Amino acid sequence: MWNLENKKAVITGGTKGIGKAAVLDFLELGAEVLFTARNAEDVKKLENSLRNDGHKATGIVSDSSLEKDQLELKQWVEKNWGNVDILVNNAGINIRKKAQDYSEEEYRKVLEVNLFSPFELSRKLYPLLKKSGKAAIINIASSAAIQDVGTGTPYAMSKAGLLQQTRSLAVEWAMDGIRVNAVSPWFTETPLTEGFLDQKERMEAIIKGTPLKRIAQAKEMSSIIAFLAMDKSSYITGQNIVADGGMSINAI
Repeated sequence: MWNLENKKAVITGGTKGIGKAAVLDFLELGAEVLFTARNAEDVKKLENSLRNDGHKATGIVSDSSLEKDQLELKQWVEKNWGNVDILVNNAGINIRKKAQDYSEEEYRKVLEVNLFSPFELSRKLYPLLKKSGKAAIINIASSAAIQDVGTGTPYAMSKAGLLQQTRSLAVEWAMDGIRVNAVSPWFTETPLTEGFLDQKERMEAIIKGTPLKRIAQAKEMSSIIAFLAMDKSSYITGQNIVADGGMSINAI
């Protein structure tokens, strides 16, 4: 069971960073993957590359925060698959500012994409996940969900809310054969963190506070996501796997 053979997986934000690493891992493990992203060029480029390698991957241009795009994704799954086994809610954004400097539109957008969208997409795909009989939802949260790590208050709020969403849905949907878990990465080398990590002083502070003395690679996160999607993890639900190189237990 150390594979995802015959599994059908939806991965949002699948063309970059952790999402792309998850797409690649899932395909190597035998899953059929539908991935989404907002940039049409990125979607087409990755889809063509994967298909040329013989993988069963489909990309669609989709903004996970828009209801019409959520419905189109659901319709695609209904038409092409009939059910879905795995949903990875990975799409996310951040705007780093001091609390008083956010416009209402800005902080609401962060909450919309990071917190409300996973809830809405999970609800819309619920009937198709239930049909699987042993489905898994994996929400990509953050170390910012459990302590202040300087990412901005709205981002931390959204990810903390996502953890409680994970716990509550895990209980509510357990009898429907749907497991719900979360992964909380520390700083990982992705396009979302690139500008932040390019600042020497910030990078030095991150490394100092991380016992493993390095930032994570996207594949290190996708490996955890893949495990939580496997039948091998069938007794794990409602949990948050913190992957932070020991940062959260470091007394320094």
